[in-house]
Amino acid sequence: MEKHKMKLQPKYFDFILNGTKRIEIRLNDEKRSLIKEGDIIEFENRITKEKLKTKVIKLYKFDNFEGLYKHFDKISLGYAEDEIADPKDMEQYYPQDKQEKYGVLGIEIKVLE
Repeated sequence: MEKHKMKLQPKYFDFILNGTKRIEIRLNDEKRSLIKEGDIIEFENRITKEKLKTKVIKLYKFDNFEGLYKHFDKISLGYAEDEIADPKDMEQYYPQDKQEKYGVLGIEIKVLE
């Protein structure tokens, strides 16, 4: 079992903390391809530096965010009820060429403690 660290915007940190966001979405690059089911991910709030430990329940691999978004409901991905879930939102973090190179990862997590 490995331990991984990731930083999160406060909004998404809070959604994981309150249990609504259950799927963390990332590029499946060299760093994330090391994640295995059963591993621990420690998330850090980018603003408050608060930390939160989660356990990886399941990994879902997709070619791009469009495929991933079709597979999950928007609440579990970290969207509010009144927001529109658009895979293009992820391009601000991960450009299209990187998605094509690495593919993307949906990480099903469960808060520990």
